Amino acid sequence: MDKFSFLNAAHTAFFAQLYDEYLINPDRVEPSWRAFFQGFDFGMESAGDGEVQVVYEDRGETKTVDVSEKMRKEFEVVQLIDGYRTRGHLFTKTNPVRERRKYEPTLELSNFGLSDADLNTEFESGELIGLGKTTLKNIVNHLKQVYCDSIGVEYMYVRSPEQVKWIQSWLHRNNNHPDFDKSQKLQILKKLNEAVSFESFLHTKYVGQKRFSLEGNESLIPALDSLIENAADKGVNQFVLGMAHRGRLNVLSNIFGKPVSDIFSEFDGKDYEQDIFDGDVKYHLGYTSKRKTDNGNQININIVPNPSHLETVGAVVEGIARAKQDMHTPDDFSKVLPIVLHGDAAIAGQGVVYEVVQMAKLDAYKTAGTIHLVVNNQVGFTTNYLDARSSTYCTDIAKVTLSPVLHVNADDAEAVVHAMNFAFEYRMQFQSDVFIDLLGYRKYGHNEGDEPRFTQPQLYKAISKHENPRDIYADKLLKAGFIEENTVADLEKAYKDKLEDQLITSRKQENTVITPFMQDEWEGYETADEELMMKVVKSGVKKKTLEEITKTISTLPKDENFIRKIKKIVESRQQMWDEDKLDWAMGEHLAYGSLMLEGYNVRMSGQDVERGTFSHRHAVVKSENHENEFILHNFLDAEGKMEIYNSHLSEYGVVGFEYGYAMAQPETLTIWEAQFGDFSNGAQIMIDQYISAGEDKWKNQNGLVLLLPHGYEGQGAEHSSARMERYLQLCAKDNMWMANCTTPANMFHLLRRQMLVNYRKPLTVFTPKSLLRSPRAVSSIDEFVNGHFQEVIDVDGDAFAKAETLVFTSGKFYYDLLEYREEHDRNDVALVRVEQLFPLPVEQIKEVIKKYGSKDVVWAQEEPRNMGAYSHLMLHMPETRTWRVCSRNMYAAPASGSSTRSKARQARVIEDVFNTNK
Repeated sequence: MDKFSFLNAAHTAFFAQLYDEYLINPDRVEPSWRAFFQGFDFGMESAGDGEVQVVYEDRGETKTVDVSEKMRKEFEVVQLIDGYRTRGHLFTKTNPVRERRKYEPTLELSNFGLSDADLNTEFESGELIGLGKTTLKNIVNHLKQVYCDSIGVEYMYVRSPEQVKWIQSWLHRNNNHPDFDKSQKLQILKKLNEAVSFESFLHTKYVGQKRFSLEGNESLIPALDSLIENAADKGVNQFVLGMAHRGRLNVLSNIFGKPVSDIFSEFDGKDYEQDIFDGDVKYHLGYTSKRKTDNGNQININIVPNPSHLETVGAVVEGIARAKQDMHTPDDFSKVLPIVLHGDAAIAGQGVVYEVVQMAKLDAYKTAGTIHLVVNNQVGFTTNYLDARSSTYCTDIAKVTLSPVLHVNADDAEAVVHAMNFAFEYRMQFQSDVFIDLLGYRKYGHNEGDEPRFTQPQLYKAISKHENPRDIYADKLLKAGFIEENTVADLEKAYKDKLEDQLITSRKQENTVITPFMQDEWEGYETADEELMMKVVKSGVKKKTLEEITKTISTLPKDENFIRKIKKIVESRQQMWDEDKLDWAMGEHLAYGSLMLEGYNVRMSGQDVERGTFSHRHAVVKSENHENEFILHNFLDAEGKMEIYNSHLSEYGVVGFEYGYAMAQPETLTIWEAQFGDFSNGAQIMIDQYISAGEDKWKNQNGLVLLLPHGYEGQGAEHSSARMERYLQLCAKDNMWMANCTTPANMFHLLRRQMLVNYRKPLTVFTPKSLLRSPRAVSSIDEFVNGHFQEVIDVDGDAFAKAETLVFTSGKFYYDLLEYREEHDRNDVALVRVEQLFPLPVEQIKEVIKKYGSKDVVWAQEEPRNMGAYSHLMLHMPETRTWRVCSRNMYAAPASGSSTRSKARQARVIEDVFNTNK
């Protein structure tokens, strides 16, 4: 029997089911049936009554099939069901304050070949949505409740049939409507009251002060409360939440339990208890608390500090979550839950969102699924949503990772909690991202002092008359008999009385107290000032230990095949040891290996870090035949482990992630390496807002290391300068380390110092390119064993004791000057290297000047005068303004694109250094 005969002989429900599977995922349907359905869809459009022309386009064949009217209608009902699944979200009641835009085609019956005359006809297709055989009227009503009420769902682009079926099964339970008992309803009301009353209390007590109110989206609070309670019951014990300023104070108080007395002190503008701490505005501060859920579960919840650069915090959240997963639950990432709250304009407009979303499934950055929740105000500052994006929804970024999206009316509190329950269960089931678009409004302007009617007069006319979500929900509960007339008034009075008591308490406090963020992870660490940062750290390692590391990283697995070049590179490591000439890569490898043996972990990511942009590192080796990967350091008998990952082509997102990782794992040497140093400018927001200022603003220490290749080798404007002047401009007091090393041993000690001190500071290293293989840039074993990091290197001997010219320089330029001095036999010029640029070793520099007594003191740099370290020297050591400066002229671009011109400029600077007649 062919398919055309089978069509009318088969059970109608079976055929509808098969057609439904074809509509959901054609590839799952057996190929001959798939071809039939493709032709059937095409032929349905032009066929007459009782027949369908099945057109096989691939073979130019057309068959006319006599199909009963009933079977034809069944097909049309299946298509109707598919229409609701695919486009039902466009026709929802999700906007609380204005009409939705109109979309075509609609879900009218006529668009599917059906009419009102069919409403009372029963169809087998009802089985597809769990109704069994039933009338078209029942099918349509069910579909409207599931897909077109307060929750709109996008998911039909998901390619996994298992996930699609799971979603459909979940949605069709109780018609995608909540079925909460009385205690759950009262808990929602309680949290709604807290959210509403908190804002109205602040609005009364602190008139006109910025607080970035949650009003219009207060249902966020019961949603988060429900999420935390449910997740804790399912084994989640750590929560990491990131959000911008909108509603942050409300979340801090009513979810995290931050004492409102502290919040009131921040509103009152009191000074901080610590002299060395500048603090930040109240709606940027982080907080960590231990919460006991209603069922008695002990959980740890963290809200990450954030700057005003919207969406930046998302990357940091993912890094913190991954660090906690690696540390506490490496075998079950689901126990740590990252939650990122977005603004509608920000998630649509900020590129870092895409960078972070792309991390979701990558081995280096995955966190077993993030719940993304958009607090949708429908306005971005003063910009209407129609001017803020080209996409239909602000959440369309979710389609990048085929993540489902739920659009929810923020006025329907139960629907919001219901959507959050879906999001959590989906994340736990599939370890994947899920998005909720909480569609509400913003009661006031961007802040409480703005006048929104300047730009959205009609919208704010509607908002001014609109009831808050608590009162809307309370009215429903009252009508249903769940609460009494005075219930809400009693709840509000009790809550505001507590706030009033806390306000009185706060007014008695002299200073503002800032609670440390993630204090458990940082217990036992001290706070370092510049004096402590300048103390010598004993970082040498026993020769026997270094020999053990060298042997391990020089030995490839014997049961694997490797290309000849890899064998040569790996074996050369032992050869360098035997010859007592260790290069830059060995300096790195020995630092990592020695730290691992001392119990520290090493984590590195960046665009080419496994091999190294300049093919020097080869920390990961791959077998030739099967591309099996090996990190040779992990063959050490060490407590610590090394993880090194090539990242996706992202700077902003990846640096944010690694900063977050280092924030949560101070016992891990966390490194990000730029492909070329200037590529870090793609992460400049992270560097400005977090790395350089995080400790000053938020009391957060962080030991992230940035490796930025830097040096003028004639490779053009984009591959010469790491823009060190920008980093140095950010240096102040004791906020971070800056180094420009010239020897492998000094790099070794610098990396070890980063972990051996009992505090953490960000470290930026302007690493070399040509020096990676220079026969001059090598170190002896003794320098690793007996040395320490040298902020200043002065190795010129007695022959230069009476040098007339004393030249200070930094980095690779030293070797260029040394080569010239040797070629021209100039022992009247002493060369000194400044290896640490911040904190600037002023006293050591002064001692060197005193030692030589030279009248001609020079600062020499290969960068243009307006770049490099020169302006930094003048800021931190004013006497350098009297020095003779040798550099390229001022330029807009860091270097010339012509290698010939670049070499000529370099030569002129070198000649200028040695022209002592000036």
